[in-house]
Amino acid sequence: MNHDTYRKIVSGQNQRPGIGILRALLGAVAWVYGLVMRGRNLLFAVGIFRSRRAGVPVISIGNITTGGTGKTPLVIWLCNYLLNKGLHCSILTRGYKTQPDQITDEPALLARACLDTDVIVNPNRVAGAQKAVSVYQAQVLVLDDGFQHRKLKRDLDIVAVDATCPFGYGHVLPAGLLREPKSGLSRADAVIITRFDQADAEPMRKLEREIQKIAPNIPIAKAAHKQTGAVTFQNEKLDLEELRSKKIFAFCGIGNPDAFFRCLEQNDLSLEDTQIFDDHHAYTREDMKQIFERAVSCGAEMILCTQKDWVKTALLSPEEESIVFAYLAMELDFFEGFDKITLLIDNLFSDQPTKSGTTSE
Repeated sequence: MNHDTYRKIVSGQNQRPGIGILRALLGAVAWVYGLVMRGRNLLFAVGIFRSRRAGVPVISIGNITTGGTGKTPLVIWLCNYLLNKGLHCSILTRGYKTQPDQITDEPALLARACLDTDVIVNPNRVAGAQKAVSVYQAQVLVLDDGFQHRKLKRDLDIVAVDATCPFGYGHVLPAGLLREPKSGLSRADAVIITRFDQADAEPMRKLEREIQKIAPNIPIAKAAHKQTGAVTFQNEKLDLEELRSKKIFAFCGIGNPDAFFRCLEQNDLSLEDTQIFDDHHAYTREDMKQIFERAVSCGAEMILCTQKDWVKTALLSPEEESIVFAYLAMELDFFEGFDKITLLIDNLFSDQPTKSGTTSE
């Protein structure tokens, strides 16, 4: 089952005969999964499971749901903010379906976007932290996708909540997209609502009230992914006005494909056709050949994808002079709460240095 089909089932969009029974079965599994996650969190809370300090401040960027919350642009923003403060930071990332020190997918994007930052790929975040501090002399660690990875003690937990699908259709995996019950937000130090510009005002007010009910007085910021144009293989930059004059074929293999296509439409880009691949799809030359053929057949002048897809596809794309292949460039743009987030970050470096050792969370 591909990711798009799965989302339609758990969201309730798919109402075909028999799907209701499948959702009931998924719900039973989800009940067990939710119970396990609650138990795990309790064991950390009472100190039976323990977290290890890294010896330097650790800032976690995570989410409460699986896939597509806009976490990666937030990691990039944070690293650049720390670099501008004169701090040497390292990113600790699990790396989806990768071996330690192997760079693919999101790690490749992070390495490209944060040129003065070490990207350490290791599912064992404690080992990755030790390497960052001892080998690269990191002064601060950015824990990518770290909210549920609790073996490494963090000094600041920032959670990204996607405005377009904040709580994964209301159920934990596999009946929904929640990685743990949403009550887990009570552990967070701050929440950043991403893709804030893609949601209406009333649902956003309701979302804020729900977050504050779970975690009273938690700082909440609101941000969007600001599209700045497109970048080609030859590093040619096209602004949004140039893109609006072109017929576009768009594809992606990310956790929330609808959000990508929606932002293209919001920028008044002319989409001739689209194609969705599974999140973290391993593209092949045959995939790219078919993408180019499909784009040509629908009369597109440009193929556009996300930067995450670009790092996996650019070198696989066939030479086709009649069509331009590019990725959509974007940056994080805060609407509200920027000062709340930066104050929390700055406070980490005004206090006494973090001591090494093992403590409970």
